[in-house]
Amino acid sequence: MSYPQTRLRRLRYNPILRGMVTETHLRVDDLVYPLFVCPGTGVKNPIRSMPGNYQMSVDVLVEECRRAVAKGVKSILLFGIPEHKDEHGHVACEHNGIVQRAIRAIKAEISDIYLIADVCNCEYTSHGHCGTIVDGDVHNDLTIETLAAQSVSLAQAGADMIAPSDMMDGRVGRIRQALDDAGFEKIPVMSYAAKYASGFYGPFRDAAESAPKFGDRSTYQMNPANSNEAIREVAEDIAEGADIVMVKPALSYLDIIYRVKNEFKMPVAAYNVSGEFSMVKAAGANDWIDERRVMMEILLSIKRAGADIIITYHALDAADVINGQVIK
Repeated sequence: MSYPQTRLRRLRYNPILRGMVTETHLRVDDLVYPLFVCPGTGVKNPIRSMPGNYQMSVDVLVEECRRAVAKGVKSILLFGIPEHKDEHGHVACEHNGIVQRAIRAIKAEISDIYLIADVCNCEYTSHGHCGTIVDGDVHNDLTIETLAAQSVSLAQAGADMIAPSDMMDGRVGRIRQALDDAGFEKIPVMSYAAKYASGFYGPFRDAAESAPKFGDRSTYQMNPANSNEAIREVAEDIAEGADIVMVKPALSYLDIIYRVKNEFKMPVAAYNVSGEFSMVKAAGANDWIDERRVMMEILLSIKRAGADIIITYHALDAADVINGQVIK
């Protein structure tokens, strides 16, 4: 049956009916808020390329987490800027590492919060790459030993979830083994399973002070032209014990999110990355777009594509919109 018997606009005239037939719903519970912790006390350094985001010392970070929880955003993804770096990223494994200290401080002050610890070496190596360099490239098998040790250290500090973002082969299985051997079999692993070598990461590298000192990351992050390879990467991580798989970035890879969700039928996270965020903020600041409307449209598109979890720097503003509050 078609027009005039069928008139699809009948479902759009009344706002109550539009709400009843809405297919995709974005909830505050879907959102994860990424935060950057740095040394010092009372530190809140603005990140120039990410308006409204900061490098925060532990004491300031605790208050930001308290603010997030008050808005209903109870899941936090933590990145660290350490006091010093080394060639291998071993500083990330230290008992008193910057993220480990942050986790303990947050857990001591806030009970109703879920802390996800990013596991990678780029913030912690003197060269800015994601692992140990041998012959000018990241050595896969040496690197995953550091990642496993880092994961156990973060779990010991109180992390609720481990999220390896390095894209080394076999790292999920090695991390899972290390966590289980240390008695952390209940700690889930959310793998950055399909992480692309993207130009959208630029502002993050300012925030985390993690730009590579030479070359690029194309030998370990994925080629943006490839789709089937992403499915192979996700399948490998699932076989190694990943509990949640992630696609990163989100907006230019909605097709990958859709494929992963439909092929594997398991929890899928998507990272709405720094460049995607900053473009919206810049266009909004220049009155080129309705920032709030575009923000929500983007997040809904990620959810509609199949993501169960959305990691986004928009998290608190989106929570205000979902909760019916005015963005501040």
